[in-house]
Amino acid sequence: MSGQVEADGDEFGAADFEIEFIDAAGSRCRGSLMQCWTVAFEEMPPVRGFGWSRRQKHFPGWWWAATTDRHVGFESWLERDHLMRLDFDREVVGFSSQPFWLHWQVGTRWRRHAPDFFARLVGGGGVVVDVRADDRIPDKDAQVFAVTARACGEAGWAFRRLGVVDPVLGANLRWLSRYRHPRHGARTDVVDQLMQVFTLPTPLMDGAAQVGDPIAVLPTLFHLLWRQVLAVDLAGAVLAGSSVVRAASGSRA
Repeated sequence: MSGQVEADGDEFGAADFEIEFIDAAGSRCRGSLMQCWTVAFEEMPPVRGFGWSRRQKHFPGWWWAATTDRHVGFESWLERDHLMRLDFDREVVGFSSQPFWLHWQVGTRWRRHAPDFFARLVGGGGVVVDVRADDRIPDKDAQVFAVTARACGEAGWAFRRLGVVDPVLGANLRWLSRYRHPRHGARTDVVDQLMQVFTLPTPLMDGAAQVGDPIAVLPTLFHLLWRQVLAVDLAGAVLAGSSVVRAASGSRA
């Protein structure tokens, strides 16, 4: 393989990368990166468990993904926020947590790293995600992320090291995520009316009131915003009754 990277002062090539994962049958598998890059890691179970203890400072849990109708584990609120963003992203068709161990050799010693997430995109591409706040990356971890990025490049995957989510965007997505379940879009009559009302940009609460009692209409409206068939500025300000909503370009409910 062309190119070299450094870790702990030693060089190695992509031929040294190995992948270890657990397949759908529960068997542990290991092979070279070039042998394993076609595996559907977005469907694989976590390669290691999630620990809970009374005194721990992070908050692990499970996120129900509307994209795949299954639960995906996380180990902190920050990881949960990025799972939420993956679930919201219309370019993502599947994702998993702790998808594999990436092994590489440094001198005579093997090192390993389990990325936080693997996501599959609409076009078939893969994205490996590591989550860590910008101010919590010591040199040794930065080196591991660099190695992981190198391995992803050899496999044809993208690599993203993601930090803290913008607070306004995060707040809005957390609110909309409460309405991500398909049951909130079951009233097709309300869906059709909302799509008609928001053909032109309209304040959120005004549009909901045109369809019916807002208490009954808003869950469907928020579901359509989560599905992005209706659009609103989620990064500029926290959602409010005056937020301007419109039909997303080319959308069909």
